[in-house]
Amino acid sequence: MSEVIQDNGRTVYPIIVPTSSGLGSFNFYLVEEEGSVSLIDVGINTAKCWDFFNESLGSNGFSLEDLDRIIITHNHEDHVGLVDRIVSERDIPVYVPEHSIQRLKRDKDFFRMRIEFFARLYREMGCGETGEKQIEKLKAALGDHDKKKVQADLTPIESDPICGLKTIHTPGHSPDHLVFLDEEREWLFSGDLLIKHISSNALIEPDWEGNRLPTLLQHEQSLEKCRSFDVQVVFSGHGAPIENPKDLIEMRLEGIKKKAEKMLNHVKRGVDTASELGKTMYQGKYESQFSLVMSEIIGHLDYLEANGKITKEMDHGVWRYRAL
Repeated sequence: MSEVIQDNGRTVYPIIVPTSSGLGSFNFYLVEEEGSVSLIDVGINTAKCWDFFNESLGSNGFSLEDLDRIIITHNHEDHVGLVDRIVSERDIPVYVPEHSIQRLKRDKDFFRMRIEFFARLYREMGCGETGEKQIEKLKAALGDHDKKKVQADLTPIESDPICGLKTIHTPGHSPDHLVFLDEEREWLFSGDLLIKHISSNALIEPDWEGNRLPTLLQHEQSLEKCRSFDVQVVFSGHGAPIENPKDLIEMRLEGIKKKAEKMLNHVKRGVDTASELGKTMYQGKYESQFSLVMSEIIGHLDYLEANGKITKEMDHGVWRYRAL
């Protein structure tokens, strides 16, 4: 739980579920105005999260019957986990980013295409056996998709604003990511775009045709977009609320540049494939956190290439990078 924040008729009741992982907590938010109650994100599907949710409802004088809608920032499982459990007890609309629906409904054609995308990507990045192991994990997970898909009816977010909150597309961490801005009160519900204690990953993903999205470049643009807003408080998907976030945004943007510069130095020394960069920069994490490491490496290579610092050429089916 966390401090209730109220301003000019709108009240935010944060639901903060602690976790031992580096995320610190899973956060979601009850937002009440003039008797209408929205839930922004719904945490992860665990008994602990469900208990925290119900305790928060009760301690703030609400019940499930008071809930009018669910609004989702993006498709990741720690933001949509309780959707089906809530809707099974209270039939309310669930509003999601339009591009979330195929992922949340576990569309088999999309996920088969996604596996082919990563198989090609990891080959081209020189990942060899480690990449092949990751593809086998993705194929094995495909069999569980019917269990994981969201059963509730999903309504794409088309109106702007929704419940008085301005809807802003902020891809990068995920292709479908949205943030919600309360312009009057200068509040931002940021999902995973901005987190106080850790930098958010820009996760490599394909578009609907199987082409690689420039996710780190998109993430940088999304941060720059939010830097332009007048915001006093950010309600983040993890960790503590963020006050006066512009300094933190600047730090995150600077962090992208610094990591890219570090990677450029390795390329200058002759480390010329994404897989070798992953092993050099992340060592043991290359194996244990393979997909996250490769997202970091590929995203920053895209960043360096877009900024004219490196170029690449295909050599026997593998991209090799060199400094300019």
